[in-house]
Amino acid sequence: MSKSNLHKHLLGKIESGLEELDLPDAPDTLYQPYRYALEVGGKRIRPLLTLLSCGLCGADPDEALPGALAVEILHNFTLVHDDIMDSAETRRGEASVYKKWDENIAILSGDVMFADAYRQLSYYGEEEAFTKKEYVDIHKVFSEAVITVCEGQALDMEFVNRSTVDHREYIQMISGKTAALLSASLEIGAIVAHASSQKRAELAELGHEMGVAFQIQDDLLDAIADPEKFGKKPGGDIYEGKKTYLTILSLERANDEQKKQITETLETEDPSQDDVEQVLSIMKNLNVLDDVAAETDQHYQKALELLNHFDSSEYQQELENLLIFLRNRDH
Repeated sequence: MSKSNLHKHLLGKIESGLEELDLPDAPDTLYQPYRYALEVGGKRIRPLLTLLSCGLCGADPDEALPGALAVEILHNFTLVHDDIMDSAETRRGEASVYKKWDENIAILSGDVMFADAYRQLSYYGEEEAFTKKEYVDIHKVFSEAVITVCEGQALDMEFVNRSTVDHREYIQMISGKTAALLSASLEIGAIVAHASSQKRAELAELGHEMGVAFQIQDDLLDAIADPEKFGKKPGGDIYEGKKTYLTILSLERANDEQKKQITETLETEDPSQDDVEQVLSIMKNLNVLDDVAAETDQHYQKALELLNHFDSSEYQQELENLLIFLRNRDH
């Protein structure tokens, strides 16, 4: 995605804000992993959404920077702890925090990141430009997002040991694990801009639609994407035995013979390429691939329709460009 001047400008604000966090030098085993987790990078989508939302609602995005830093620190905290739970040895091509240090250090560093995310929000309680209600609302939206993310992660862990998962439960899981923080990122920017409750609700819903679309699209791309672009061969989730939106829908639609093929392949520790290709063929024959592609498109379209409720501006255009880029991505 080629970045506009506005995109680059706002990303620069975010990176500078993260670099200027007032973190002590000691204890080294607490703050070095914290800095490392942030320095490994990422697209900074969530803080970017906070700044864009604030500008979209007519305020200076600089006022939303503390909120943007809070959501980015929180996001990275969840990744530090998720990597421990998932036994993921790498993150963004680098060693995960628990592998570079150890689990205890990663847990404690994650804890201080969690606390520091909340500390960023204190700005809104100290500045006279924000009412007590706005300060409380920012904290409430942030806290609800944290709880919902944890609920989503808990469901994801439960699904591993369950033989069947309903597709509605899967949407509930990704609504928590993926969509909740995107939704909160946008709503916090709107609160900072003193936006109406209607505009806040519309942006929160936009974030939800965006998050659900992104995750089920990820599941789809795993099955159909160019392996050179996506970074793994088609059906990677099937090889790993993961329950995804595609496998769940396929099992709901399959006949007994197809269910047996899907279930046995997912439960096999090292399935053959032929078995995985058979599962992909079943998905195609059951119209799962086409239907998930259509559902993804519907969620992105709903997000774009919500965005059209706002006045035209460079911030609206940037959000539209981001949604269109995500909608059309192939990896």
